[in-house]
Amino acid sequence: MASADTEGLVRYLVTSLVDDPDSVVIATTETDNAITFEVTLDSADVGKVIGRQGRIIKAIRTLARAAGGSDSRQVEVEVLG
Repeated sequence: MASADTEGLVRYLVTSLVDDPDSVVIATTETDNAITFEVTLDSADVGKVIGRQGRIIKAIRTLARAAGGSDSRQVEVEVLG
């Protein structure tokens, strides 16, 4: 259940930042010790999600780790253009 809530959080944050929220696709990969969210979006919006010096994506990763931190699995967020 935590991965669905975390995915919703990542989806909300990313779609709030981009110009074309309909192009955002999030694929979730779960293993025994990690959850990875692969965010695919329009190439024009990648810079908005990454931010200057990666500050925005670092903040999104921090929030995702905090939201998904109830179990012992690691949470990762990857941006694909």
